[in-house]
Amino acid sequence: EFPGESGFGNLQVSPMLHDEFSGKSVVITGAGGGLGRALVAEFSAAGAWVTACDRDSDALAGLQAARLCCFDLRDHRATSTAVQALIAEAGAPDVLINNAGWTRAETMASLTPDNIAAEVELNLTSVMALTSALVAAMVGRGGGSLVFISSVNALAHFGNPAYAAAKAGIDAFARAVAVEHGRHGIRANTVCPGSVRTPAWDHRLARDPTIMGKLARLYPLGRIVESAEVVAAVLFLASNRASGITGVTLPVDAGLTAGNMTFINDILGAEPM
Repeated sequence: EFPGESGFGNLQVSPMLHDEFSGKSVVITGAGGGLGRALVAEFSAAGAWVTACDRDSDALAGLQAARLCCFDLRDHRATSTAVQALIAEAGAPDVLINNAGWTRAETMASLTPDNIAAEVELNLTSVMALTSALVAAMVGRGGGSLVFISSVNALAHFGNPAYAAAKAGIDAFARAVAVEHGRHGIRANTVCPGSVRTPAWDHRLARDPTIMGKLARLYPLGRIVESAEVVAAVLFLASNRASGITGVTLPVDAGLTAGNMTFINDILGAEPM
């Protein structure tokens, strides 16, 4: 049995400081997904005034957020309208969490001009457009913190080539924001999760129900990460506790990008410790 399917039992994730984001305005995109919902819940629990954004109004159902905002990031006119409405209602956000993302083109063989364009548009171009508009307002307000949810796919090749290229672009864009707007009080950092057991994996599980067990061999911790572990890293980077950290790319990946134990075992013939 793979622990990602049943919980990790003794896993403890350090809680955020009580009311750490009290009075802070936080915008979260992709809020209706598995990781997005966890981000909304934890920022809200930490006292934030959360605007939860998603293209699917049904996905936003049941979220305990101060404000729900439904628009498709790929529709730049709709995005611009949503940003203007948000700023008019609540001013520039203190924190922006760029979490929205999606992929289906698994390998080079599956790439077509259409799905390349679709994945780069959603995962990079639209994120840059939304961020640029909100950062301008944050600069005018005097500062803010941004956290981009990227992927280990941006750091090494694990498939999904169009998505990986777009996420690598996100890492570079976050550094650009950090460098060019640091003196305006803006911090920008990136979290690169490894595999996280959210509904985004459902289509792969439908194809191969044993896939989670196979994944366990690839990760030094012997498991994939949980949403709570990714959220903890995001909250830290968004908070004043990380006030001296900007332009950083942080993998939260159960050790995947550190090295490959399967290679050591299978190729070098080492016995598992």
